[in-house]
Amino acid sequence: MCRFSPLSLPLICMSFFCFVLSPIVSAGNLKVAVAANFIAPMHKLIADFEQQSNHQVTLVSGSSGRFFAQIYHGAPFDVFLSADAEKPKKLVDLGLAIPNSVFTYAYGRLVLWSADRKQEVNAKTLSEKSFNHLAIANAKLAPYGKAAKEVLLQLGLVKQTRTKWVVGENISQTYQFVASQNAEYGFIAASQVPNLKQGWLVPENLHQAIQQDAVILTRAKENSAAFELVEYLQSPSAAVIIQDYGYQVASTSPVH
Repeated sequence: MCRFSPLSLPLICMSFFCFVLSPIVSAGNLKVAVAANFIAPMHKLIADFEQQSNHQVTLVSGSSGRFFAQIYHGAPFDVFLSADAEKPKKLVDLGLAIPNSVFTYAYGRLVLWSADRKQEVNAKTLSEKSFNHLAIANAKLAPYGKAAKEVLLQLGLVKQTRTKWVVGENISQTYQFVASQNAEYGFIAASQVPNLKQGWLVPENLHQAIQQDAVILTRAKENSAAFELVEYLQSPSAAVIIQDYGYQVASTSPVH
């Protein structure tokens, strides 16, 4: 029969509680700002990430421009997934993000789409067909809106269509305008389109590449969970999910 001295009992109890609580202590909490176009794949990615780790992630979606302003004014985000490459780099320059944590998580594709299955959508749609409203994201806040405006400039259709623009704050709101048929057509992300046969996948030579970069914010420099999430987002398993949603994936090295 084992006997313990009175002095050894507190040590045993302490060791037991440390063992039981260790998974909780090692778990981390993250708040991630995600560009609106990427929220659907991000939900799936986070479900996979949380299953593999003890971390819990809170996602907030919106326009990249709005997130940039919020982070500049101290919003408590740990990781920022932008819809462009410009804003994460600006945050690094401002000292608000960790320089070697910037990476490209996806390249987006732009689609001209209609929710009306009877409508044929192609390169000539906006110049040949009569319509009342064209949904487009705010070019000052949303990179997909900037890309859409570049397409209209290339096609010489800005002046012809400007009075018909219905401007969404972000790409999710723009999608809703079209899905509800409050706008006959709209420029949205390919990842949002239920059926690409109902849309025109805009040739990439009509706008600048939609390079979508992410970055770890300075406030998370001691948060290992943030670095684990960024490493996971660059993994082969994450790449499969991202490509399933219509994005292209860049070949990058994980952050250490």
